[in-house]
Amino acid sequence: MKKPIVAIMYDFDKTLCTRDMQEYTFIPSIGMEASEFWGHTRDVAQEEMMDSILTYMYCMVEKARQTGAVLTRESLVACGKDIQYHPGVEQWFERINRYGEEAGVTVEHYVLSSGLKEIIEGTSIAKYFKRIYACEFLYKDGRPIWPKMAVNYTNKTQFVYRINKGVLDINNDVDLNNSSPDWKKRVFFSNMIYIGDGLTDVPCMKLVKQSGGHSIALYDAGNAHKAAPLLAHERVDWMFEADYTEGSELDRAMKLLLQNLSYYNELKTINETQKKALKK
Repeated sequence: MKKPIVAIMYDFDKTLCTRDMQEYTFIPSIGMEASEFWGHTRDVAQEEMMDSILTYMYCMVEKARQTGAVLTRESLVACGKDIQYHPGVEQWFERINRYGEEAGVTVEHYVLSSGLKEIIEGTSIAKYFKRIYACEFLYKDGRPIWPKMAVNYTNKTQFVYRINKGVLDINNDVDLNNSSPDWKKRVFFSNMIYIGDGLTDVPCMKLVKQSGGHSIALYDAGNAHKAAPLLAHERVDWMFEADYTEGSELDRAMKLLLQNLSYYNELKTINETQKKALKK
């Protein structure tokens, strides 16, 4: 019997890595402090009435041009090697995959991020993701000329539906929007787990939770108060410190979830078999 699939979906900035990914390498390369760059993008967004994600992408291109900093696909991918993770992140994926196999489910990992796909592709953990859904530039002669993909806080939810239906190609909107019965979905909502760190993740957190899946809010050590409103307002099921090491609260919770999902899926399979038998 084919094992049911469990999809774990992650935000990236401050969820897997410790801060916004542009802050490790790119922003220093244009001679700015992180607060200065993000303040500038907010000013431009307000002045031009722009989407905040498109604004930061525009400002990256414009500031690189003004300062003479190298901005190519290759330079952005290279930024990935400087990413600093929360404790245990690099060991997390293989351990959780093994536990899922032992529990009777197949675990898949996905990124749903408003950060840059190019930088994520250059990280040491990129190989563990089935898909990376994130912002991306279109390039000509190696230089960015247009936003190829802009992932903001609400359109991020489309990727939850893509994973649910198994329509992972972002150019395929026909199959995404076609109606199909729940039993045909590749990943049931009840088998989805969303992990994020803040208000920008709320649309996905609520969608997954209200659809029968599970949502988790993470916080830096000593900053539980930042995640507390998400739990208090029932936007997530749990909140944990961003510690992915073996034996941490997050690690134990994930293993319990995978074990329980395995039992639930076994019962669901029995139910579907019984219903099909009754139709004969």
